[in-house]
Amino acid sequence: MKTVVVGLSGGVDSSIAAFLLKEKGYQVIGLFMKNWHDESVTISNDCPWLDDSNDAMLVAEKLNIPFQTVDLSTEYKSRIVDYMFNEYKLGRTPNPDILCNREIKFDVFLKIAFSLGADYVATGHYCRKNILNSNKKTPIYSLKAGVDKNKDQSYFLCQLSQEQLSKTLFPLGELHKSEVRRMASELKLVTANKNDSQGLCFIGKVKLPDFLQQQLKSKIGEIIKISPHFENYNKSSPVFNSKEDELLYQSKPIVYENHDGTVVGKHLGAHFFTKGQRKGLGVGGTKDPLFVIETDVNKNIIYVGEGKSHPGLLRKTLKVVNEEVHWVRPDLKLSIGEKLLVLARIRYRQSLEIATIFQTTHGLYVEFLNDQIAITEGQFVAWYLEDELVGSGVIS
Repeated sequence: MKTVVVGLSGGVDSSIAAFLLKEKGYQVIGLFMKNWHDESVTISNDCPWLDDSNDAMLVAEKLNIPFQTVDLSTEYKSRIVDYMFNEYKLGRTPNPDILCNREIKFDVFLKIAFSLGADYVATGHYCRKNILNSNKKTPIYSLKAGVDKNKDQSYFLCQLSQEQLSKTLFPLGELHKSEVRRMASELKLVTANKNDSQGLCFIGKVKLPDFLQQQLKSKIGEIIKISPHFENYNKSSPVFNSKEDELLYQSKPIVYENHDGTVVGKHLGAHFFTKGQRKGLGVGGTKDPLFVIETDVNKNIIYVGEGKSHPGLLRKTLKVVNEEVHWVRPDLKLSIGEKLLVLARIRYRQSLEIATIFQTTHGLYVEFLNDQIAITEGQFVAWYLEDELVGSGVIS
């Protein structure tokens, strides 16, 4: 009998993942990860990790499986939180959920699971894993989108390796969320009607802006509104000697140093804001909403534009430096000079967009067919072949 350690988060998805695996005949162990208990960032009197841990324990009791809690707060702080704060200080916007999966759940947690004698670990992610050549000595694993397109979470797993995939099971990949809720209700699990977590990965109800404001110092600066007719938007492209030169030019963000913008408000720190952000600016009186189109953390300035169609929000091309390019399917890795037509997204919930990726000497470029809104440094771009996620990288 194969042993599976399930990351029981105290939510409905991991609960049903554990149930399904037990039904299939696996020996299932439930393990809850305690990743944060720093009282200096307590936002309310709630104790979400304790509530979640209790719910996970009740689910384990109901399913009659062993259960324990592991404290990974030291690893979480060093690998996720410290990195995240540093990125925000630099004016970049990291994705802690993707990092958490790569660094904690499918690394530290996986190693603990195997120390307990596990053959696999399992999660409640809505995605699928297939083996493409099971008859070969070294099989190739594919990571595919979940059947429930509204819940597909493959993007959050875009940094996984073949080694990690080989040891992981995703029991919910063929299910819809409504089916998972129904099963949990029929089993009378305490998590059946529990809302999905909306906070930081494994921290719970702590919201990111509140979290940042307790760790990064406030510093008053200007909010400057840039006209949609800013001359840099209308400059004709120079003549390029190569496709790489053209891609490099197109991927660079607009610089607003020589702007003729208008100061429309104040903010408490440019590092608290990210491209595409609309809420939290505290500036009214415009026909259309204002969006952050750029931040300058060195000068502590936020540049904003009016409306979603503002040219400062739109770009078709982005770059990933070679050190940050990751192939879930290394057998598909491009050589220098090669290109590939793919589907890509730059954020969770975004529809897949047609794009071409180009591998060059200095990095991998993703050129979208259509303009993308708020391409943001520090976030991840993931590229797919049909519904299979084959690679990803950090936007530079």
